[in-house]
Amino acid sequence: MHDRKRIYSGSGGEKSVGYCRAIVLPDPHGDWVIVSGTTGFDYAAGTISPDPAEQCEQTLRNIEKAMAEAGATWEDVFNYRVYVLDAATWQACIPAIARVIGPHKPATTAVIAPAMDGKIKVEIEVEARKAPGA
Repeated sequence: MHDRKRIYSGSGGEKSVGYCRAIVLPDPHGDWVIVSGTTGFDYAAGTISPDPAEQCEQTLRNIEKAMAEAGATWEDVFNYRVYVLDAATWQACIPAIARVIGPHKPATTAVIAPAMDGKIKVEIEVEARKAPGA
């Protein structure tokens, strides 16, 4: 499928590991938008907050930016997965997730992943499907 649209954020991992932030898979019944695991790095500043709640907020902003470039919104999301360093990080993320994603009621899974990089406390991946012709 050569008509796939790849979206990049400028993350160093995209180049070194070989992936894109998001990919749009065309479908006449509604394009699929898959957003790779995304962290709370502020790519413009080149920083990541040590605060898990702020990391979650930035992660959601990073995902929203990629989805906007794909022509999708949070309303199009049907599934998301959250990977967190520990239970305290999950608790810190709940308010932002509930505010941003919660109103749309997609399916979800949360995973405690204690082997995450020391700076990274949260990572979220998203799957969406746009309405036909959107």
